[in-house]
Amino acid sequence: MIPLPRRLLAEFLGTGLLVAVVIGSGIAAQQLSPDDTGLQLLQNSITTVFGLGVLILMFGPVSGAHFNPAVSAVDWWLGRRGRTGLSAPELGAYVTAQIAGGIAGAVLANVMFELPAGQLAVTDRSSPGLWVGEVVATAGLVMVILALARTGRASLSAVAVASWIGAAYWFTSSTSFANPAVTVSRMFSDTFAGIAPASVPAFLLAQLVGAAIGVGLTVVLYPAVERAAGAVVVERESA
Repeated sequence: MIPLPRRLLAEFLGTGLLVAVVIGSGIAAQQLSPDDTGLQLLQNSITTVFGLGVLILMFGPVSGAHFNPAVSAVDWWLGRRGRTGLSAPELGAYVTAQIAGGIAGAVLANVMFELPAGQLAVTDRSSPGLWVGEVVATAGLVMVILALARTGRASLSAVAVASWIGAAYWFTSSTSFANPAVTVSRMFSDTFAGIAPASVPAFLLAQLVGAAIGVGLTVVLYPAVERAAGAVVVERESA
């Protein structure tokens, strides 16, 4: 098993770079296409797809490339009996590293585009439709990850996970945050990708509900999914 500090560093860097990709591409899109919101979203989503896929390939062998507290919680929950997933202390450490990395990534994006490093978003994202969108986006993400793990295709996670997020950018009303760490981090950039602090709690709740639904549906479809919990998202190397 790879030592926990190395795995936490991978989660910190991976989540931080993911948030930097999401926010940075959003800022660039605003600057390049100031009068076309649709084009801004296209630029933002394509960049996120490419960035996420590369980050999974880069950090997956070290930490499993969770970059997402919901995914780490699923790994812990499904692996409890077989002890194939994260332990409870590891789960807490992963979530801490992910949130810290995400906030650092938001600050990095602000600095790269010469914006104030410390800022809070004011974009309100509060409506039942957006919350349903987050449930759908997160449930689908969890199902993609677990279905690949259960069927021995975790090697396809970089492409499949990135593709789901890219598609969900467009077909969900929330533009697919689907990640508590990313959601919290996006509070710290008052830009295209930002979310006001008051909107965050409902998003987090929707994401947790979506993760639970995703687990439930996958267990029904693949009853032995807990046997493959250690492969979420990408199977970690043993040393």
